[in-house]
Amino acid sequence: MNDRQTLSALQQSAAREFRRQCKWVLPGHPGAAPAEEVARLAEWIRANGVGQDVYGRGDFLNAFEKRVAELLGKEAGVFMPTGTMAQQIALRIWSEERGGRPFAMHPTSHVELHEHRAYSRLHGMQARLLGRRHRPLLAEDLRECPEPLSAVLVELPCREIGGQLPPWEDLEAIKQLCADREVRLHMDGARLWETRPFYGGRSYAEICRGFDSVYVSFYKGIGAMNGALLAGPADLIEQARVWQRRHGGNLFQMTPFVASAAMHLDRRLEQMPAFYDRVRALAEMFRAINGIRVNPDPPQTNMIHVHVLATVDRLIEARNRVAAEEKLWLFGFAQPSDAPGGSYFELTLGENALGLDPPVVGRAMARLASLCGSA
Repeated sequence: MNDRQTLSALQQSAAREFRRQCKWVLPGHPGAAPAEEVARLAEWIRANGVGQDVYGRGDFLNAFEKRVAELLGKEAGVFMPTGTMAQQIALRIWSEERGGRPFAMHPTSHVELHEHRAYSRLHGMQARLLGRRHRPLLAEDLRECPEPLSAVLVELPCREIGGQLPPWEDLEAIKQLCADREVRLHMDGARLWETRPFYGGRSYAEICRGFDSVYVSFYKGIGAMNGALLAGPADLIEQARVWQRRHGGNLFQMTPFVASAAMHLDRRLEQMPAFYDRVRALAEMFRAINGIRVNPDPPQTNMIHVHVLATVDRLIEARNRVAAEEKLWLFGFAQPSDAPGGSYFELTLGENALGLDPPVVGRAMARLASLCGSA
């Protein structure tokens, strides 16, 4: 467990009582008790005639893999328990194809920060960190790398910097550079589903065009139980299935996880533009509050980072006070910012935010800033 995960666990443990007092929750989707979610899923499985799979083979599972791969404009796909597994497998295959050359990624990539360097410890791969920490990876960063690479990993959007995305022209330039250099291009698309509004409504297939492999998540943004899909050419996916077994990820049955993803996917994809519109409206409101800063401004997805000039402890105390007074839960986890004495929290909007009037949220955020001593 890394420092952020440890801090998050401690904060969540202390916050449960305050959150239970709240009538409304701002981030994410409505949560259901495990028994309720499983009962709902069971009914969906019955209504849709879902049959079970065995070790990655089954009509429903394989049809879902094919459907999502086509949505991404790829030839084939394989459902995996986690994105951590999916990405390591893709990078390992591309590394072996290029004789063990290192791969490149942004310094804030999930693969670098939150997986205990598994790419090195489990697979013996080497990585090169390209670009500046506070902005996405750009074509100029790749041009400045003279070293032969096996692959480049691009995260769309970049979670650690508030959901930022490279401009479309720059993304296209990265694709062309990788093609010209015969370097494989892999997408960490954990939150790819949230990118279409920023890219002018382009289809997922068009966004993914030029990427040799793409990973998407079904619990981040979509709200399924868990699960991920790795998509790409058929030969990559066949190799990935072998590596999935080597990783212990070829589970005897994955029906509940796949069905959960299928049950939530269409509705969530339809809602993404509404989530984006709501976060832009709230960001505009937050901009008028003294002591509150959002990043990026304006938002590029339904995620932003909200910064205040207060310590993490003070920010958490203010959040708990707002929860007690307003019965509104504003966020879960906070961490220090680069500004001395400052901190911030991640705010990703989903169905919960659509049920809240923006002025109510604005007043609560102004109260938070006041309690932090920022206003």
